[in-house]
Amino acid sequence: MAQKKEKKIISYDTKQEITQEEIEEKRKEYKQAKPVGEAKPKRIGAIALWVAAVVFEVLAALVLFGKINLTFMPVMWQLIVFIVLDLACVIAGSQLWKKANHIDPASEANKVKFWLWNNMGVIVCVFAFVPIIILMLANKELDKKTKTIATVVAVIALLIGGVFSYDFNPVSQEQLDAAVDALGTEQVYWAPFGHVYHTHDDCQSLSQSESLTVGTVDQAIAEGRTRLCSFCAKRDNITGVATDGEDVDKALDTTDDEEELEEDGELIGADDLVG
Repeated sequence: MAQKKEKKIISYDTKQEITQEEIEEKRKEYKQAKPVGEAKPKRIGAIALWVAAVVFEVLAALVLFGKINLTFMPVMWQLIVFIVLDLACVIAGSQLWKKANHIDPASEANKVKFWLWNNMGVIVCVFAFVPIIILMLANKELDKKTKTIATVVAVIALLIGGVFSYDFNPVSQEQLDAAVDALGTEQVYWAPFGHVYHTHDDCQSLSQSESLTVGTVDQAIAEGRTRLCSFCAKRDNITGVATDGEDVDKALDTTDDEEELEEDGELIGADDLVG
């Protein structure tokens, strides 16, 4: 069998490399999960950035109607600059809002609030770009080149903002509570660019990851890893916790069979073929 590759494991708390022995010590020390931060300041920051985004949209509209004219810059570039600043504020605000939702998620019991909370970034993005796009298309005084280029930039900004604002891994309060109840203060692992957390650092789906972060389950969820790895859930027989939904039965059975054959020395060799 190929030798298992050692992984670099980083502590969520210290941001420093940590050994398995230190992980075990942390597991014993944690009476309860350490707080991962407050959601309220992040929500306030998100709202402030979104307000700034709308302000930039209004400034673009004022340029469009000739109420503002930065003489050192053509109208087309004035529009593009305000649209880009609008986009930057929309994305930054949405990232803060999503972070807050992962720390303090809405309950699925209130379906309207749950939907709004998890789609607020996209809603703001629509308000931040659709009106200015309509105004540019309806403006008959704008020259064709400026209208075409500025409108295309605004549409692209709308699409980019929408993608970055949408939460592809939303979590509910019920899901967070279920994960904390099931795993408590157990240490979990997640990869730098992964979307799930793992209960085992040697999980087969982490075979390509050279570096992992270790922390508690609520810390993992706060970092956007809102689902438990299906392989780890099956391996530990964990139920009632949101997983990545993969059908891993066949994959696990195949892996187990291969490992058993290798351990027992039952792999077919040349002698078997001849005999």
